[in-house]
Amino acid sequence: MTKKVEDEIVVKSLTRVGITVRVIGTTPLIMNRMPAKVQQQLLVGAAKKTKAEKASIKHNPPEEYRASAEMLPDGPTALGLQVTAIKAAMCSAAVETAGLTKAGAQRLLFMPGERVPLYGIPQLRMDVVRSADMNRTPDIRTRAILPTWAAEIEIKYIVPQLSAHKVITLLCNAGVLICVGDYRQEKGKGHFGAFRVIAEGDEDQEWDDLVKNHGRMKQLHALEHPEFYDKDTADLMEFFFQEQKRRAA
Repeated sequence: MTKKVEDEIVVKSLTRVGITVRVIGTTPLIMNRMPAKVQQQLLVGAAKKTKAEKASIKHNPPEEYRASAEMLPDGPTALGLQVTAIKAAMCSAAVETAGLTKAGAQRLLFMPGERVPLYGIPQLRMDVVRSADMNRTPDIRTRAILPTWAAEIEIKYIVPQLSAHKVITLLCNAGVLICVGDYRQEKGKGHFGAFRVIAEGDEDQEWDDLVKNHGRMKQLHALEHPEFYDKDTADLMEFFFQEQKRRAA
């Protein structure tokens, strides 16, 4: 007579845990928020320009510079970094990380909140870009760029599928291979928005300097009284101010 042995099925519960890390830029970060004016036009449609508007200067670089920045209403900084940008970079980096997949990272990673304080003093940068129309019409785009920058981020993940070591490895890979902001490494042409990772509480002289000297008040001053990032930008802005005076006269 044989005895039946019933197999016991054990289902392990999933647990969400979190770590806090700091990212410090190794290349400048170009901010790329969609201006409020463009969002409004997408909502209600663009109105026909009046004769006066057609005769006015096409761009307002200082206004576009300020509009490109993600802003925080309060806190230690005026500028913010979207946490979804960090998650997107990590998920893309999973393709190049052994033992992980992009779809898996999307399901197993969680980023609380929308924006975190972003340290760094913005400068005004102008670039020649191509529009999205059929003819790829060239245009000038003005954005805020942070030569040095840093942020502290909370990352939540599911165990046992992920561990703190895997998450930090994935974030480090994202800082080298993908990056954040405009002209980032992921897009193929640029090299901006790269970063390195340190753990919360680790001593780092660059982090201490950014937190101490690159906070809200200096950021607000830089947004109102911008410095120009490079000579090309300075030359274009000089021409813009001259044209403003000429048309006003």
